[in-house]
Amino acid sequence: MFLDESGDLGPKGSKYFVIAALAVEDPKKLDRIIKNMRRNKFKKELKGSHEIKANSSSTAVKEYMIKKLNKVPNATIYCIIFNKEHYLSNSKNYMDKNELYDCVAGALAREITLRDNTIIRIDKSKGKQFLRKRFDSYFKKNLNTNNRKVEIYHSESHAWSGLQFADIIAGSYFQKFEHDDGICVDLLDIKCNLHELKRK
Repeated sequence: MFLDESGDLGPKGSKYFVIAALAVEDPKKLDRIIKNMRRNKFKKELKGSHEIKANSSSTAVKEYMIKKLNKVPNATIYCIIFNKEHYLSNSKNYMDKNELYDCVAGALAREITLRDNTIIRIDKSKGKQFLRKRFDSYFKKNLNTNNRKVEIYHSESHAWSGLQFADIIAGSYFQKFEHDDGICVDLLDIKCNLHELKRK
């Protein structure tokens, strides 16, 4: 399972913050898609780029990845949409960005029920080890694990195709809610557990 986000958690900036999780049985299938994109159809566009990011990729790249993802057996998406306006409108609400991130991610975790032992990789954005440990503990506590073994790793996104797909998914849902642009989301044809969080 791979997690990434789109948007920001500051008092200004975006209206929405999105965290998406992509679950697949065989991550190597995602590796092959990215490798073929770099060697063939998008060789020129992706030349020199270490990874594929939603905010710097063409619509053609994002659409292609989503169409290919639709063909990956048993792929599942979990997505939490956090409306910051509801949260920020109440002056009593205050957490630092790391605490708020963990809170939103915990809401996502509550939507996930595991059926097998699972390795979870999250884009490495938390620089301090104690923040990573706090996230891991909170996320695991909120997961419906069914007594399955869970391992969480904070990984560099350029090294994991799954994190690049998760970034594309999170970015696509962010565009859908923030800018009413559903061109990529509307192409998704796999199971998606979508939940909007309006924290007051």
